[in-house]
Amino acid sequence: MLLLVGLGNPTPNSQNNRHNIGFKIVDAINQKFGLSKQKPKFKGLLTTGNIGDKKIYAIKPLTFMNNSGICIRELLEYFKIDAEDVIVFHDDLDIEFGKIKAKFGGSSAGHNGIASIDKFIGKEYSRVRIGIGKPENKISVSDFVLNDFSEDEQVHLDSITSNIIESLTFLIDKKLDLFSSTVNNN
Repeated sequence: MLLLVGLGNPTPNSQNNRHNIGFKIVDAINQKFGLSKQKPKFKGLLTTGNIGDKKIYAIKPLTFMNNSGICIRELLEYFKIDAEDVIVFHDDLDIEFGKIKAKFGGSSAGHNGIASIDKFIGKEYSRVRIGIGKPENKISVSDFVLNDFSEDEQVHLDSITSNIIESLTFLIDKKLDLFSSTVNNN
């Protein structure tokens, strides 16, 4: 069993924010692989199904970014899923827009959603860091991540998402290095 987590904020006006790219990835996975209809459970929107021979749970926490860990811990305890079988999709300011890096463990690097998950389940899980770049003008980091993607960025989001979907089997097989190299070369 694997748990895929997409980080974001649940308000309607947050839908196209940079901070919500994790939600967009989980929505795309649900659609591509025909996971179940989203159901409100564990303080999030939960879907289930199979990708290949793996049982998959996918969730978008509705607790707001800073409290994402609460939802994840409840789900892990209920389904008896190990933290090492969790894969979290989230935005990353320190990575160039459109680049994707996967890693196991590590620090939150100031990402409040990751810090919350670390607090509730530890750091022994996989992260898929999706680059959103840094603000080019004097806008604060919090304003930047809570702003919508620009029109230029919106155009590239579909290819970023489809690259992740096309390389997803590597990720599900926990071949993080292979995933990272193929996802950026599609």
